[in-house]
Formats: sequence, structure tokens, C-alpha cells
Amino acid sequence: MAYLLDSNVLITAKRVHYGFDFCPGFWDWIVAEHRVGRVYSIERVYDELKDQQDDLAEWVKALPGTFFLSPDAATVPHFTAVSTWASSQNYRTPAINEFLQTADFHLVAQARQGGHAVVTYEVPGGSVNRVKIPDACLGLGLGSVLPHEMLRRERARFVLGVGV
Repeated sequence: MAYLLDSNVLITAKRVHYGFDFCPGFWDWIVAEHRVGRVYSIERVYDELKDQQDDLAEWVKALPGTFFLSPDAATVPHFTAVSTWASSQNYRTPAINEFLQTADFHLVAQARQGGHAVVTYEVPGGSVNRVKIPDACLGLGLGSVLPHEMLRRERARFVLGVGV
């Protein structure tokens, strides 16, 4: 199974759990897993991150072009399916409109098109005021996991070297 990373995974990793300065293994693991076809994100996430003036922006700009998936003709029916799903739920109209304008909408559609699981720090909400990624994934029969669940499933290991 391949995973699509939400921007909040990378932002939170940098700020909290896996800073570049003390846990480079996390970032190396993402790149290594991408090389074998297991970890990606989407173009809209790249757009959210690339213009920041920080080390995360520099890191995303250095990733291979294949890391951030772009929508194509095969994705179009999935945009329609995700939009139809959101519109058929009990969300308020502003919540639906906001969702359809975000990277989250694109992330769910790309995950549906590719059969990927979405990795996000969002948790199901049950609110009519915001469409959350896990709710959309659940409603559309997709997987949604927290970052630590992905790391455990894939048996990621960040181990200090000998003598450190």
C-alpha cells in the first residue's frame, strides 16, 4: 500500500516530533520509502509548503519531482465522486465549499484514484461546519491513518549509530 501525506504531517514533524536538526532519519525514511513507491504527497501540498521561508520549504523543493503527484484525466472522476459525497452529507454549504477549494479535497481524490491511504493528523470530526479528511476517507471507503500508525505498519526505525 502507498501513502499520501497531508501537509500537516510534514509541518508537525518539523515543528514537534522529527525536527531536521535532531531526527534526520525520519526525513531520510520518507525519501527512501518514496523511492520504493510507498510514500507520496500531492502537488497542492507542495504548493502550500514551497513558499515558506524555512528548512521544510527547502526540503520539499529538493524532493524528486515524482514525490508530489499531479492530477490527470484519471483523477477527474474521483474529484466528482468526492464532491458528490461531500454534497450528500449533512455538512453546511460553507463547509462543503471550503473543502472543495482545499488541498484536502485533492488529497482525498488522488488517494481514491490511486488506492492510497491518506496520512494526516486530523481525526474524525462529526461537525457540520468542516469536512475533515478522515471523515471523507471513511465515507469513500479509503484508509486514513495517523503518522505513527504508518511508521509502525511500515516498521520504520530511527536508530542511533554505534558509538553515538
